Amino acid sequence: MNRNRRRQSINYTSIAIAYALTGLALIPLGLVLWFTIAKGLPAASHPEFFFNVERPVDVPGAGVAHAIVGTLILVGIASLGAIPIGVLGGIYLAEYATSRWTDWVRLACDVLVGTPSIAIGLFAYALLVAPFHHFSALSGSAALAVLMLPIVMRTTEGAVRLIPGGLRESGLALGLPVARASGETAPLLFTAFGNPFLNTDPTQPMQSLPVTVFHNALLPYQSLQDQAWGAALVLVVMVLLINLTSRYVLRRQIRLAGQL
Repeated sequence: MNRNRRRQSINYTSIAIAYALTGLALIPLGLVLWFTIAKGLPAASHPEFFFNVERPVDVPGAGVAHAIVGTLILVGIASLGAIPIGVLGGIYLAEYATSRWTDWVRLACDVLVGTPSIAIGLFAYALLVAPFHHFSALSGSAALAVLMLPIVMRTTEGAVRLIPGGLRESGLALGLPVARASGETAPLLFTAFGNPFLNTDPTQPMQSLPVTVFHNALLPYQSLQDQAWGAALVLVVMVLLINLTSRYVLRRQIRLAGQL
């Protein structure tokens, strides 16, 4: 009896410590979210913020419509390139786990995951921008695709290994790499560059929400700083929606597969 009570006490204590550490880890996240909402909501509460583009300093009615559209296009093109290749590569890594070639591929993925995004941005600049003397959304999407590819491959490999055969299609719910690409700034500074106008042509420079936050937050004008906070709030909401959608699709596929 004493031994069982001691085990229960240790179990309850461990659970309490785990909950306490989880709450402690959530405090910085909560502070960041609260500060972003408090600072960004005044700008994002105006409808024109979502439908207008940049305007001169202190001219009312400025918005980030061009940055929202640019972010969607950049991440969309990057996803079209990275997700199919990453999913196929992840399935290959899971199905042929003992091959020597797969060990090198895993090593390359792990190195890419740990590579600073600014280094990947410089690589894309040297390969796709400098030789053509031209910034473009396509070069920015290529840089984001390089960032996404190793995450997609490793996520897919883990999903295929851990999930039973009937649920393997659930590995397609890959919200993490898309969310990461949506918030990257450094690669886009060297590739897509930015554009103060609304542009849907991927062969031309294009604005994005991370670049808008980076540029406007450093300027000594309150109106532009407010736009930066509003853009940051929009970006946080977009990332949150991407993650929630991916989790919903994952759970729905698991539920449907369980009924087969």
